[in-house]
Amino acid sequence: MKAKDQEDRSLEIGNNRINIEVPEEIADGEYANLAMIAHSKSDFVFDFIRILPGLPKAKVKSRVIMTPEHAKRLAHALAENVSRYENQHGTIDSGSVTPDINLGPTAEA
Repeated sequence: MKAKDQEDRSLEIGNNRINIEVPEEIADGEYANLAMIAHSKSDFVFDFIRILPGLPKAKVKSRVIMTPEHAKRLAHALAENVSRYENQHGTIDSGSVTPDINLGPTAEA
């Protein structure tokens, strides 16, 4: 029985179907406008960060750690979804490699 505050999703892997419950506090999501990635031999660490204009400090809103195999699957799935998005909505302008971070006005003496 599904709780009222949960979203349901499913995933089919081969002949198996996995039901995935997404609790309401997770379903709302977290906004991030910067991601940083680090890795070791055994893990990839993805930090999703929210930078706000005018503030010289940012917070990691979510950290996801996965194996290199899962990271490669994620990279493939992301590339596939970006391609589908661009086919439907047009090319995404990724701008410069460095994000445009406005830390607010600078003081002059």
